[in-house]
Amino acid sequence: MFGDLFEEDFSFVSNNQCGKGKKPKSKDTEPPAPREFTKLSGIKNQGGTCYLNSLLQTLHFTPEFREALFSLGPEELGSLEDINKPDVKVRIIPLQLQRLFAQLLLLDQQAASTTDLTESFGWNSNEEMRQHDVQELNRILFSALETSLVGTSGHDLINRLYHGTVVNQIVCKECKNVSERQEDFLDLTVAVKDVSGLEEALWNMYVEEEYFENDNLYRCGACNKLVEAAKSAKLRKLPPFLTISLLRFNFDFEKCERYKETSCYTFPIRINLRPFCEQTQLDDLEYMYELFSVIIHKGGCYGGHYHVYIKDVDALGNWQLKPCSKDPINDLFQEEESKLMTEEKVQKHTENSKEMENPLTILKGILSEEESKQIPVDQLGQKLLEKKGMSWNKKYRKQYGPIRKYLQNHSQIFRLSPDNKVSLKEMYHKLQFGSDSQGQGLQSSSQNNDVQWTSESLCTVLKDSASGSHWFDLNDSKVQPIKEKDIEKQFQGKESAYMLFYRKSQLKRPSEAQANPRYRVPGHLVNEMDAANIELRKRRMDCDSADSNIDLHLHLGSHYKLYHGALHPSLSQKESMLDLTIDKRKTLGDLRQSIFQLLEFWEGDIILSTAKSLPAGLHLYQTLDGDEMTLGGIGLADGADVFVWNGKEVGGMEVLSGLDHEPVLLNVLRLAGYNEGGKGQHFIESQHAVPCSAELSTLWKALPLPGGIILMNSSGSDKEVENWKVVPEEDMKKTVRSVGLTDGSSILVLDSHDQSLVNMASGNLTAFTHDISWLQVKNFCRLEAEEKQVKITATIETVMSDIKIKAIQELQLGEDLVNDSCLRPINRNGKLLSPVPEDYTVKEAELKMGSLLGLCHGKAPTSTQLFLYFVVGSDLQGGPEMEIIVEETASVRECLNLMLEKSGLPGDNWHLRRIDWCYEAGEALSEEGARLKELNVCSGDTLVITEGKLPPKGFLKVPIWWYKPLMHFGHQETMQDQMNCMMGALRVSPAGDSPTYVQSDIGLCYAGNVEISGEAFLEDLKIQAMTLPFFQELSVPSPEFLRAWTLESKRPGKLLRNNQQQLNEYKLGGRTEICIEPLQKEENLGPSDLLLRVQMGIPGERDYYHSVDLVWDISKECTAWALRHRLAAHYSLPVEKIEIAKYFPEKFEWMTVSSWTQQISKRKRKKKQESLQSAPFHLKDGDIIGVKNLLLEDGKDFSTVRDDIGKETQRQLAMEKKKSRQAQRLQNDVFSEGKVATKHRKPEVALSINVGIFR
Repeated sequence: MFGDLFEEDFSFVSNNQCGKGKKPKSKDTEPPAPREFTKLSGIKNQGGTCYLNSLLQTLHFTPEFREALFSLGPEELGSLEDINKPDVKVRIIPLQLQRLFAQLLLLDQQAASTTDLTESFGWNSNEEMRQHDVQELNRILFSALETSLVGTSGHDLINRLYHGTVVNQIVCKECKNVSERQEDFLDLTVAVKDVSGLEEALWNMYVEEEYFENDNLYRCGACNKLVEAAKSAKLRKLPPFLTISLLRFNFDFEKCERYKETSCYTFPIRINLRPFCEQTQLDDLEYMYELFSVIIHKGGCYGGHYHVYIKDVDALGNWQLKPCSKDPINDLFQEEESKLMTEEKVQKHTENSKEMENPLTILKGILSEEESKQIPVDQLGQKLLEKKGMSWNKKYRKQYGPIRKYLQNHSQIFRLSPDNKVSLKEMYHKLQFGSDSQGQGLQSSSQNNDVQWTSESLCTVLKDSASGSHWFDLNDSKVQPIKEKDIEKQFQGKESAYMLFYRKSQLKRPSEAQANPRYRVPGHLVNEMDAANIELRKRRMDCDSADSNIDLHLHLGSHYKLYHGALHPSLSQKESMLDLTIDKRKTLGDLRQSIFQLLEFWEGDIILSTAKSLPAGLHLYQTLDGDEMTLGGIGLADGADVFVWNGKEVGGMEVLSGLDHEPVLLNVLRLAGYNEGGKGQHFIESQHAVPCSAELSTLWKALPLPGGIILMNSSGSDKEVENWKVVPEEDMKKTVRSVGLTDGSSILVLDSHDQSLVNMASGNLTAFTHDISWLQVKNFCRLEAEEKQVKITATIETVMSDIKIKAIQELQLGEDLVNDSCLRPINRNGKLLSPVPEDYTVKEAELKMGSLLGLCHGKAPTSTQLFLYFVVGSDLQGGPEMEIIVEETASVRECLNLMLEKSGLPGDNWHLRRIDWCYEAGEALSEEGARLKELNVCSGDTLVITEGKLPPKGFLKVPIWWYKPLMHFGHQETMQDQMNCMMGALRVSPAGDSPTYVQSDIGLCYAGNVEISGEAFLEDLKIQAMTLPFFQELSVPSPEFLRAWTLESKRPGKLLRNNQQQLNEYKLGGRTEICIEPLQKEENLGPSDLLLRVQMGIPGERDYYHSVDLVWDISKECTAWALRHRLAAHYSLPVEKIEIAKYFPEKFEWMTVSSWTQQISKRKRKKKQESLQSAPFHLKDGDIIGVKNLLLEDGKDFSTVRDDIGKETQRQLAMEKKKSRQAQRLQNDVFSEGKVATKHRKPEVALSINVGIFR
């Protein structure tokens, strides 16, 4: 039904870790755990089989089903031993079910395995890891059992226990004829959405009638006409066991996603089905059913977990309540308190963490202090804030949920009134503040119509709940007792009931079946389980004996040496240590004797000492004495280290043992010198082990470092400045332990050159250790033959002038360079960047540690100056790049004059432009009086000196191009001519440089620039264009013979149609270019005129005649119907005998315009036909329209040979881009191999069980 939408939730599974030194036991050798106190067996989860486990437990706790299955013997089902015999039919599924039920009843293990059963289903490991819907499994498993039991006495097992019938009836209101249809069912599926509970759902299905009336009539077979009728359904036959499936999962068609119904849905423990049945005259017991199993789903529609609440009908499990005491109310209160304390247990993050306060006690205290004994819920939260200084949402909501829900969950203590007030129930007031001796205070006020509680009645309630059958929660391997009232918690929420199983109240179990798991179990299965239990007991005894064995690691003193206060093996670890397995119940004398037998070469006494491997090495602690004591008694555990020696010396050196002489491993750091360390390594780190009882002066002498200062950090290599402390001289006589140094602590040694990094007054480091690094300085002053490079120690707060002075000293250059040099960063390409102001720190200069700087001639700019690059002309790649320093308050004109002076350019016919992101001359600095700072010109920017003056403010400098559409080639041109045409027409750039190429269907030639006011008209622009030398060679009578276009992407864009419109109204930018097209006659296009270039196809060839301009008035409509009529009129052809298409030159494609020619009214035409100016045609000025004359040709293919060549070229370019992207993606995959793969949702797979043929 839902496939494998549910992914297994393993949050309930414990993950036991082996203790230190313990070897994990193999699953093959370790016997399964015995049953817990409930004496019931769970079922192991194979990875995703919790849904299967829940259904199998329900069938197992259906005694009638279990015993009916046990009644089928080997003569009918076959034997598992004959499964591989080709001529023998073995009904493996019922046999494996029998065996599983026998294990659940008789085998002493905590959880049974379903591996053999699922293998009989034909499932592989993937199927066992995939979770399915339990309702779907119920139907499929019953179908598989029916098929497996064909031809046996149990062929009707499923029908006998679960089969029922429903009759659907339609009653004619006129002739009273009844038409009915009977349906079989093994389970009833009921709705959950918009239904309060099971009884309402059954009422809607089997009591409510559906009426056929008005426009929805029923055709009666007897009347033979449409009549009014009533439709209803009734339960005709009730099965002994009623299975009900709840439709918790639905589909939201608005959001297009599945969701789970989590609303409240009640169902009774006992239900009377008489109102829903067709036959109602039988005894009440015939209709009474009792709930005995509830399968629960926890989670959402895309993930979750199943478990089951089951009633132990045969009392097979161990379940009992505590005996009723003299004070039952106090028992109930203590039980409630205990439950809450269990809920409050949180994981301790530190040893000193405190447990959260009990909210139940706090809320009861607040309510008991109120005079009126009740308070609104919102005020209760405010009282909590005032009393504890923290709100409910901040302190308790995450663990207990909203405060209102918390009060509702503890309705035994709190009473919520309809007016949103809360109070303590009366019995808790009396319990807290005392009651009279007669116990009258236990009764609640009668005016509230509450139940009157007394100690006698409450004790009776507890006794009743402890009598009869009991409920258990079977959650895979775990089985726990529950109370019947716990079922109510599964009415709603993400963890809620999903399937209900009822049994007829008439079904009574025989007395001999009570508490008798062997009842009706076949003898061969009883014998098999008895033998398995004997084997389990033997394996557990062997395992207990093996648990007494411990492994000891014997370290031989003759194979060790003492170094820096710790023991280290002189040979390999394998040669220096022996492993010995011994029973911990043996004595120390037995251990000593075993060692003597292992070490035949040993001479003298053997002393055994406990040892421990520390980061610094092996250390000895306690000498083992008392040969009569057991190994467990003296504290030797599995995996313990024992040092075997003479008790005096190791390798001729005295060994100090005990806690006071533990060796400590310290990290010693010092700043790396020049040419020391690897790339990016700024510290040289080494490790030293010293006894914790050694003095610091001893450690200082052991370090091969010159005099200086020493800093220690007991937190390891922590970055925090405050953790690094200078060790004063008077502390040098203290021990390593007394100053707080432990394993992993760090010591930073600084020589006299590095002491500027330490604030000696406070004894602290002045910078983070990881910020102490190097800057590399390279000599570009060229005072020597070689360019030297040095490293300078620096922090992020070091001033650049200090770095320069240190670099000049290290490079041994003259002191005169101090006032005539600067530091300039060098990028990866080796280019010198703008100098860094000397009053900047490393942080302010935005320099990374390890950066390379160049020491160059010239002064560095101050913080108020700008360092700029500039080039001359438009050839930015080939022209030399020059440098200049100017004040940031200088104007654009002043900066330009300085650049002209430095470059030696004459005259003032120049202006400045910025460099755009393509490294081309971009935006002009048009405001020559503006300051550089106001225009956001920064240090390091590159400006371009461009020839020509900028137009005055309010004027436009517009490049003018001559535009002439190139006609399509005729059919007489060769393929090579068309290929040449595809290469493009010649275009001359405005700067007069080398020509470039543009598309083939246009011809452009640069004519010159025009400076014109933005308030001038389009006609003025055309007149000025006519004065250019290029146009003077042409005979253009007037501006009306010129058509103006904007130039966009090297082809005409927007048509400028109104000669009397100002240029500012066209919103022409500073970079706009205009192309002028000559005309053969005057043209004055209106706002509703659309200019199209129309070309007629050449019959029989894939080409077109020369295009002609067609002006189309679209003021009335711009539809395909109107365009077809306009073109038909233009070519004097019938409308139905032409085909038209629009050309998309960027794609080399033609899109046919609909040929719909049906005569329709104007009103309908406007409604049905879309404008061609919208998608997908987007018709605009200058578009090419192809026309086919159907009188002369039948073909409707508008493409040409040029289009084929263009598409092939585009395809090849696309293939090259795709290969490039694939290569890039492959390279990225190589770098991202270590990343965690995203978990995709598993595909939905249908559930199936494979069954053999037994007919």
